[in-house]
Amino acid sequence: MPGRVAFFYATLCKRLWLKVEEWQDPPFAAGIIVGGEHQQEQGVEQEPRVRRPFSWRETMNTQLVKYAGCMAVVGTLAVGASAAQADTFPSKPIRMIVPFGSGSATDILARILSVKLADAGMQIVVENRPGAGGSIGTGAVAKSQADGYTLVLVSAGHAINATLYPKLPYDTVKDFSAVTLVASIPNVLVVDAASPYRSVKDLLADAKAKPGTINYASAGTGSSTHLSGELLKSLGQVDIVHVPYKGTGEALTDVMAGRVQMMLAPTVSAVPFVEQGRLRALGVTTSKRAASLPNVPTLAEAGVPGYAFDSWFGILAPAGTPRDVIAKLNTEVVKALALADVKEKLLGLGAEATPSTPEDFDRFIKAEVVKLEPVVKQSGASAPN
Repeated sequence: MPGRVAFFYATLCKRLWLKVEEWQDPPFAAGIIVGGEHQQEQGVEQEPRVRRPFSWRETMNTQLVKYAGCMAVVGTLAVGASAAQADTFPSKPIRMIVPFGSGSATDILARILSVKLADAGMQIVVENRPGAGGSIGTGAVAKSQADGYTLVLVSAGHAINATLYPKLPYDTVKDFSAVTLVASIPNVLVVDAASPYRSVKDLLADAKAKPGTINYASAGTGSSTHLSGELLKSLGQVDIVHVPYKGTGEALTDVMAGRVQMMLAPTVSAVPFVEQGRLRALGVTTSKRAASLPNVPTLAEAGVPGYAFDSWFGILAPAGTPRDVIAKLNTEVVKALALADVKEKLLGLGAEATPSTPEDFDRFIKAEVVKLEPVVKQSGASAPN
């Protein structure tokens, strides 16, 4: 709306600029005598008056002053309209795209936030649009109107995809405005509760004895669960086969059914099944043990020296979203993440709230793209376009 107001008044100013209705007659070298005969015919005697020579400089200066004044009004109106938009935002439901399926870490986080933001007057509609490692849903947001009513909750896969995919339908950095980081979540290596693998060493020994026979599931090519598996493959020096799914929920279902032997799944998705006895946790991907799984060793402790991988999640809006709208979204999300019950719920799922400013999240994404590029290339992971 502010852009439309500014466009209207800018167009009006342009028309005023082009219209020179007060300009004088074409210039002459000398003055022109006017009056005299016309007035005398009417019986009125007047002194002839001389119109001073036409001055282009004076006329142009007059018009420039008018144009500058008009543009000042445009600026005032645009700022006022933008402020008014921020005061009334949101005036309708906000759509939050989750680029992975239901049951994924992004899905769980989005739904936790949607409940709390509704209490603050922001109605969030969570929409799952999985596929291509999250790039389908993320790409849809990049092309959406930059008004704050379409957001995307991305994971570390957002930075991974910048290197993993030869071509993306968007620029990972330039096509988005950061809102805030949301949480940091470790992945955990899980197998079916009935699996013969009781430890990471058991699994690696079997993988080395039978190259190419053990499959690992992921939430999709380019996801953090994919890169976690590729790192295990590289650092563990084993030949395991990647099986991509459209989301964590589908992948874990097949692990529990025994159709896929293992997965490095986000703790927020896997912990409930571990607690129910349906999955066995063998190791977490972070350098420190997860608070939600204190008895489960890190992969480095369990037999994969040097292994450390942490997945993050955050909210993005299309590039060009008004800064005051971004600020309002940031304020409300940060408030929600600071609530005691939200912190407790996240901690119970192995997640840690990590709110940030929009500027810090922007810088963080740029740094992650640079940091993860050599990791992706070294892992040997690749994705078709």
